[in-house]
Amino acid sequence: MKKTALPKFFVLFFSLISITAFGQYKQAVDNHVLLSKNPSQSIPLKRLDELKIAVVTASPAHYAPFVSMLQRYAEVSSFDFHQYDEKTKYYNTIIVAGTIEDLRGDYLAMVQQSIVNRKHVIFCTFSPQNTVAGTLNNSFRQQNITLLDVADASPAHQEQMAMSIFGGLGITEGQNKTEQTRLQYTKGERSGLDIAKMTQKIDAIAQEAIREHAVPGLVVMAVKNGQVIFEKSYGYHTYENKIQTKTTDIFDLASISKIAGTTPVIMHLQELKIVNLDSTIGRYLYQAKGTNKENIPLRTVMLHEAGFTPFIPFYRDLKKGDLQTFSSESHQVKVADNSYLINNYYQDVMWPTMLKSSIKNAGKYIYSDISMYVMKEVAEHETSQPMDEYVTDFLYAPIGMKTAGYNPRNRFEKDAIVPTENDTSFRKVLLEGYVHDQGAAMAGGVAGHAGLFSTANDLAIYAQLLLNRGDYGGVRFYNPATIDLFTSNQSKVSRRGLGFDRADPDPKKEYPSKLANSSVYGHTGYTGTCIWIDPKHQLTYIFLSNRVHPQVSTKLYELNVRSRIQDAIYETINEAK
Repeated sequence: MKKTALPKFFVLFFSLISITAFGQYKQAVDNHVLLSKNPSQSIPLKRLDELKIAVVTASPAHYAPFVSMLQRYAEVSSFDFHQYDEKTKYYNTIIVAGTIEDLRGDYLAMVQQSIVNRKHVIFCTFSPQNTVAGTLNNSFRQQNITLLDVADASPAHQEQMAMSIFGGLGITEGQNKTEQTRLQYTKGERSGLDIAKMTQKIDAIAQEAIREHAVPGLVVMAVKNGQVIFEKSYGYHTYENKIQTKTTDIFDLASISKIAGTTPVIMHLQELKIVNLDSTIGRYLYQAKGTNKENIPLRTVMLHEAGFTPFIPFYRDLKKGDLQTFSSESHQVKVADNSYLINNYYQDVMWPTMLKSSIKNAGKYIYSDISMYVMKEVAEHETSQPMDEYVTDFLYAPIGMKTAGYNPRNRFEKDAIVPTENDTSFRKVLLEGYVHDQGAAMAGGVAGHAGLFSTANDLAIYAQLLLNRGDYGGVRFYNPATIDLFTSNQSKVSRRGLGFDRADPDPKKEYPSKLANSSVYGHTGYTGTCIWIDPKHQLTYIFLSNRVHPQVSTKLYELNVRSRIQDAIYETINEAK
């Protein structure tokens, strides 16, 4: 019997049904924390942008595992009880942790004042058989406190306590149970995977990449079923081997900016019905009226099918005096250390040039940075707010993405940011915390196609939001249908989703990995980065490097480093079946 091909709509419909059938979290770890008191159901904590959190212990050094784990989820300041009142007055959430010996009467008197001052106090006690928790429950019976307890202050129990507060671990014992709502940092414990064998494979590939000078350093992270199963750094920031790469380092994400910076904003505006993907550029941008861009639908732009020029090297057209080594009234656009561009160059030269640029092969897939310049302009005209501020306010801050953002040198120390190219043609300096992409730098560091910096952990949080189909930390940020729409194949001529890249349907191309399946979506970045999200396996794979240091190199591609590491992760999963 001849088989009849299903219409594309039905193929997409059934593929989405199969994706939604997979669970978001599969907590296998035993959590021994008890939640004795949880007024207003405040645990696990939710909107992190509304919380100013301090943790107070008798000895921050002794409770370092607890404090460190808390700080993986949110901005948390750590204090002892010395000058408690002065140190905590600007915080609305106070986490007080200790044993029966730690929580002295004079300390509790100070905590009592915090309660009077309407602060949310969370007691975390480490005691056998609830000895401290019972005392506190009696002392503060009529007051609005939250109370958690675990048997002892071992490092493992400290970490479980911290994860329980934020929802990294669901509380499974006692009357007040909770569910996992955030990433879980338990190193693959009880995952059923051979983590040691996988680590050996990844170590070997990473060491080869460094030895062959494909990259000076890198960070690899993998999350499965909401549990971080692998997180490791390798090498150094540069080949001088002075600063060792850490998992907390901030990297230039390059084109990952398209799906983690611009696209989530467009998704949000589309949900709010502020932006309609089937409306045209001219509908939203006055300057596009009368140009060859006026009647191009936004959907076409997001698919890279508008026929835009792939790339315009604006920096090559700079005139004498446009760039100088010092800041002045006329030159305040900082594009790197000791490198300043003349004011309004983006508005006066770059954007008009893009609007006047030619259209060729419209309807075909032509990957173009101009597409996301356009979408950023649409977003900013509709929100009346710079895109970097908007995405931080509605997404990054609420879900705990602490480092993700643009122009990181305005927020972080230089040594926390991995340098990229020693730019000898444009800025004449090593790029340390300034975007590698020349056009994005000339646009002030905030562009639709590039400019976003982040740690691997922040990217993992965003990826888990997508795997959860719009929900993270117990708060819904997107409707499931929106996630499905943007991340699924939406093109008749390419593998692309809306903004998102996807696994290539041609198995011979082995992109992004020879073992990747048709549910996989994500993006790569020119600086040597990638993120791939696999709904079928509830898996996120993140690779961050600076392969463009000290100069642009193709070694990372030649050695196929990113794909081989992804293969190693898939092999581990397949062996466990």
